[in-house]
Amino acid sequence: MQNAVAAAGMLSLPLFLEACKEKRGLGLQLYTLRDTIDKDPKGVLDKISVFGYTKLETNGYANGKIYGMDFQEFVKYAKGLGMKVTSGHYGLDKIKGDTWQQAVDDAKEAGQDFMVMPFIEEIDRISLDNYKKICDDLNKAGELCSKSGIRFGYHNHAFEFDKMDGEVVYDVMLQELDPKYVGMEMDIFWVVNAGLDPLQYFAKYPGRFEQWHVKDMDKDDRNRNADIGTGTIDFKPIFAQAKLSGMKEWYVEQETYPGDPIDSVAACAKFMKTIL
Repeated sequence: MQNAVAAAGMLSLPLFLEACKEKRGLGLQLYTLRDTIDKDPKGVLDKISVFGYTKLETNGYANGKIYGMDFQEFVKYAKGLGMKVTSGHYGLDKIKGDTWQQAVDDAKEAGQDFMVMPFIEEIDRISLDNYKKICDDLNKAGELCSKSGIRFGYHNHAFEFDKMDGEVVYDVMLQELDPKYVGMEMDIFWVVNAGLDPLQYFAKYPGRFEQWHVKDMDKDDRNRNADIGTGTIDFKPIFAQAKLSGMKEWYVEQETYPGDPIDSVAACAKFMKTIL
């Protein structure tokens, strides 16, 4: 897979440069700083704004609140630092619950472009039929989002690339999800972790992968993250195919860290500036 990625990079460097020229803003999924942001959301925003991040994806929204703050107040504070909340993660319980309309209304007021369902609990991964039922829920959630001018999406991990009844779950989801209402947020790390090639998915399903999570893979432990640029994933050829994938936004995200999380956030921003 790495050889194929490298070859694609050699062939597509001009496309890479063009794609990156269009995407100079640095994005960050705030789950990366989950251990500190609830304690001091404004302080965390102050720090990451200095690193050059301009686009934020949130997590943990509930009933008009996020990170212990009023959601609109949080959005306004970030805006004052030159950052925009472009996307947010919302659990399946929110999407199926009676407060989904409030969440969509709050996202619209905030000027958010995307809303994303990030994870399917293990208890819900019991069969392909259950995945299909969840896809139906996602289509309905996406239809409601579209009425407010917001794009809905689904974020993967590695388990979606397991096979059930001889079929790859992720491919089944791509077939069941209506592209009119649901786009995909590809977590590139988890695709590679599952032993697959992001570029092959871009080619097979062009235009479907509208947001990305960008995080690197540790050289010694493929289940751990490395600061971007120090691991095993070469992001240049992947960004070279941004147009093919349909990518509109991307976000640095770390789930594990070689040191302090805030240091990883700084290091990732520094590296991404060298290739964009």
